Amino acid sequence: MAHEENHKTPAEYEDRIWELAKKIQFALFTTWDGDKQAQWPLTANADRDAERIYFLVGGAGDKYGHLEQFPAVTLGFADPGGPKYVVVNGTAEISNDRAKIKQLWSPFAKAWWDSADDPDIRLLTVAPREAEIWDSPNKLIATAVMLTAAATGSKPAVGDHGQVRL
Repeated sequence: MAHEENHKTPAEYEDRIWELAKKIQFALFTTWDGDKQAQWPLTANADRDAERIYFLVGGAGDKYGHLEQFPAVTLGFADPGGPKYVVVNGTAEISNDRAKIKQLWSPFAKAWWDSADDPDIRLLTVAPREAEIWDSPNKLIATAVMLTAAATGSKPAVGDHGQVRL
């Protein structure tokens, strides 16, 4: 484990990473199929207790078929309300865990499927290995700090940055 700036402990960074992943909720999912990278947004269900991030995805087609051979993925979270970013590297697997799918079912999922019983729904589970966080104050404060640093020739202290093994 490593940490930087503001003397936060790895445990504090880890807590904040899980908090932001749960709050932001939308992740840019990046995967490699053996030939090329691909990315698309997914709705995340971060579960700190299970140390997993879950996604409900469509099972039709072969969009996730490569995960058995190439399970390494990256999740990017960006808070639209301020400069807060989390990048999670981990391993992914796809399953047909109907109990977990029903547990994660939400009104938002109804936009994609009629019910939790839809046979097309699959569970995509990411087991995080490591994560990196950039946690800055709101945009106005961050902008003021950067402008002050530019005017004075100093380096801006715009927030926390840390990396942890999960």
